[in-house]
Amino acid sequence: MPGTVGRVPTPATPVPGASTGPGAAAVLAHDWAGTSLGPPEGWDPAVRAVVDLILASPMPMALAYGDDLVLLYNDGYADLLGSKHPAALGRPSAEVYAEIWTLPGVGEVIERAYRQGVPFLEKESTLPMVRGRSGVAEQAVFTRSHSPVRDSTGQIVGMLTIAAETTHVTEQLQGLSEVAAALAGTLTLDDVARVALRYAIRTFDADRVAFAVDEGGGGWRMVRRVRGELMDEADERLPPLWRRIPADWSAPVVDAARSGGPSFTRDGQPLREIAVDRHDQKIRSLAALPLGTSVVRGGLAVGYQVPHTWSAAERALLAASAELIGQAAERARRFETQHGTAQLLQRSMLPENLPDLPRLRIAARYDPGVDGNAAGGDFYDAFLLPTGGLGVVLGDVAGHDVQAAARMGQVRAALRALALADPAPDAVLAGLDRLVTSLGAEAGTHELFVTVVFGVIDADRREFTLASAGHPAPLIRRCTPDGRSHSEYLTMPVGPPLGLGGRPATTTVAFRPGDTLLLFSDGVVERRRQSLTVGLDALGDAVAKAGSSDPRALCAVATAAVPGGTEDDVAVLAVEHALMPSRSASMEVPAEPTAPSRVRHWMSGQLTEWQVPEAVIGAAVLCTSELTTNALLHAGTAARVEIDLSPERLLVSVADSGTRGTVTRARTDTLSSRGRGLGLIEQLSDAWGTDPTVRGSTVWFEILIPPAERR
Repeated sequence: MPGTVGRVPTPATPVPGASTGPGAAAVLAHDWAGTSLGPPEGWDPAVRAVVDLILASPMPMALAYGDDLVLLYNDGYADLLGSKHPAALGRPSAEVYAEIWTLPGVGEVIERAYRQGVPFLEKESTLPMVRGRSGVAEQAVFTRSHSPVRDSTGQIVGMLTIAAETTHVTEQLQGLSEVAAALAGTLTLDDVARVALRYAIRTFDADRVAFAVDEGGGGWRMVRRVRGELMDEADERLPPLWRRIPADWSAPVVDAARSGGPSFTRDGQPLREIAVDRHDQKIRSLAALPLGTSVVRGGLAVGYQVPHTWSAAERALLAASAELIGQAAERARRFETQHGTAQLLQRSMLPENLPDLPRLRIAARYDPGVDGNAAGGDFYDAFLLPTGGLGVVLGDVAGHDVQAAARMGQVRAALRALALADPAPDAVLAGLDRLVTSLGAEAGTHELFVTVVFGVIDADRREFTLASAGHPAPLIRRCTPDGRSHSEYLTMPVGPPLGLGGRPATTTVAFRPGDTLLLFSDGVVERRRQSLTVGLDALGDAVAKAGSSDPRALCAVATAAVPGGTEDDVAVLAVEHALMPSRSASMEVPAEPTAPSRVRHWMSGQLTEWQVPEAVIGAAVLCTSELTTNALLHAGTAARVEIDLSPERLLVSVADSGTRGTVTRARTDTLSSRGRGLGLIEQLSDAWGTDPTVRGSTVWFEILIPPAERR
């Protein structure tokens, strides 16, 4: 009768060559006499044959014997049991799997197959498995089968289980879905590289991954990541460290990109000829696949430090990954081309340099809205007037296209010309109103929407005179003698936007030493499904609580003050009326491997001469060295380091003049490692930020001088 235990009390003859592994010896040495299976010398020949098969197989296999389904298993199955082995030997299955036995599809399936003699196969089942000593269950995916085992009389005496864990394969497939979603949000090749490297190193559990693309005009650039490489959140925000390589460079990832076909090395030294360090030299197995796109030639490489057999499933997953990455790279290449043109147009119409004055410190920031792929109409300017005052303006021409940017350029140029002739704010805006009316008539539209706020700062009289044509009122951060600060929006009449025949009234307010003026576009404070009052309050609160009144720091604070994204352009102009003139110095940094050390020496000497506290000098020199290194590696062009010291703070900026140059031919690893990245800047400075410029970008940081050490 099915389920009846039968046993022939005659010694079984071992199968030649079976049961010879170290695990098999331990299994046979187990005390089976106290179980329903009995001592090995009394096992039924058919049962012994099944046992020999199990112990000789590399596949995870187990015998559940008798009505209590006592477990006997091999080394492969022991790996699945984890910490349950070896205590699970000879114990009933229901006890070994007590935490999952009653779950649907577990105990009932095994018992039914045993009682009824019906084989069972499940290609994928997810079960909670306790693996470590912590006792915490984790989800594991298996392909498993249960088949009845019969003795020599044909009676069912147990169940043969064959199991293969597919958790890793399932996780890889899930990872493919996740990387597809992540790649959908990428805009640039830098973004694609970050996602591709992070995905590949994690999903394939690789020792080294690399991503390479052609430069479009000959040559290649490649970026890699190695196992254990320290990457913090600040590093992830930086552009990847691309290596420029010549057009004839021979490497598996580039060869795959050129040929359009993959290559797989099971064991060897695939990177021996092009290794740049020990990480490359240690790679023994490597898969290199083309991205599979006609627009961008490129490749993805995954490597291990041990021999690795590339299964058909793994090759298919790699090919699918490379295809997704290639599609994202193609979109990114198109975006970068359009984005670069739009941004060049936009920034060429903004001032490349703002006035450098001893008592008035000026900074501005512009971030494009929408997807950064179109020129916009926001603009700012600051310029000296014949009267000795400083003219400041911030405006917004509606639209996100080339026409809006062109009109913005016309309005900005006309405003400066009008102000140089007569700086009275109401007169300047009246003249602009006539210009916008004319432009609208010329274009055959009455929907040309332009708002502007223009004012004149008189540092000697400590006052600011301004007028607004439909633009938000500026914000002033005021500091009291005891060091406290608060912010207030200027109370002023706001006239209609330009082109409607209005003449805004002029307002004059106090602008004393220690105050900082902030002009901003509506993209700073407006958010969808949110009251404008909420945004204005958030901006005022953030500016009041800022660590210092430095204009560059306040620009960064202002652009991040209101949570949530915006589709509008963001423009900010800040002017600080300094309590005391600051001291400034600058250094041109050539694109050479020795440049960071030269910057450290120069800066240490300059700050020591200015009698800056030693703690501030140490932190500033270390941060500047990191920023200089990053600028040289990322931009590949000469950089400029500027330091500005006031009684309250030290401001340092490092500006590059390009985004895709070539570092002087030297091993880039002779420069300091970026492993610390901007994590150092975040830890050692009081504020930091990045500012795009007309040509390149600027990274800056600010360190406050302790009150007790101010001079």
